[in-house]
Amino acid sequence: MTLAVASDFSARVRRHEPLSRHTSWHVGGPAEVFFNPRDRAELAAFLRSLPRGVPIYWIGLGSNLLVRDGGLPGVVISTHGTLDALERLNETTVRAEAGVACARVARQCIKWGLGPAEFFAGIPGTVGGALAMNAGAFGGETWQHVRALETIDRHGAERVRSAAEYRVGYRTVTAPAAEEWFLSATLEFERRPAAHADEVQKLLARRKETQPIGEWSCGSVFTNPPGDHAARLIEAAGLKGFRLGDASVSLKHANFIINHGAARAADLERLIEHVRATVERLHGVSLHPEVRIVGVP
Repeated sequence: MTLAVASDFSARVRRHEPLSRHTSWHVGGPAEVFFNPRDRAELAAFLRSLPRGVPIYWIGLGSNLLVRDGGLPGVVISTHGTLDALERLNETTVRAEAGVACARVARQCIKWGLGPAEFFAGIPGTVGGALAMNAGAFGGETWQHVRALETIDRHGAERVRSAAEYRVGYRTVTAPAAEEWFLSATLEFERRPAAHADEVQKLLARRKETQPIGEWSCGSVFTNPPGDHAARLIEAAGLKGFRLGDASVSLKHANFIINHGAARAADLERLIEHVRATVERLHGVSLHPEVRIVGVP
């Protein structure tokens, strides 16, 4: 049965859109319905128009996401190129919408003399994704700076919430309500001297030296277990460079898996499971995926 979408949105809706075009691994089957709203008002109206119970997924830059080859039934909402306002509210706080690239937050905060925000340059996604998983890099985490949030639910109702309403941990965020998604966040920083203006470039150079930048990956595949690092365990298991088809464990950083061009989602998922099982067998440590795996096999 074809998912009905109101004719008002037909110009912005794409059916059977290959999600390989929208993920940093360049894999993934089609979205039944793919929607890129012009603005919040159109997003709210679109959500209100959807049939009850239809699955809804959100995508920004497509990192930290593995969409299986069978694709996603339901609706995929893309914030790429929209919901991307970034403004300074006062001397120490900024408001960033969900579609803003994290690297842009880092660069703009440096210009405003605010920090520590440099770590955002190491997060290869958008603010919406960073909020959803408490993304971090270089010792910083997103929710250390969150003070308030604007959200929207599947009925198109918008709310303002405080950070205290969420339970936050290492790469985990539990919301006070189901099926409520981030529209923006108010982030608080400290005044920083202009001498810190080169910090983003230093961190990006460090990232380029230690991570396979420019290759098709999703970012870190596994979360770090308590007191250890996933990359160390994977390398110690002899898996650096291990390859299944056109997917391999990165030679530069063992917690990255690379699509060399022809891998399918199934190949990447098989390699993820092989790495997880091998590390558990050799080290007795169960690694947990940081990457979100969704869709139909």
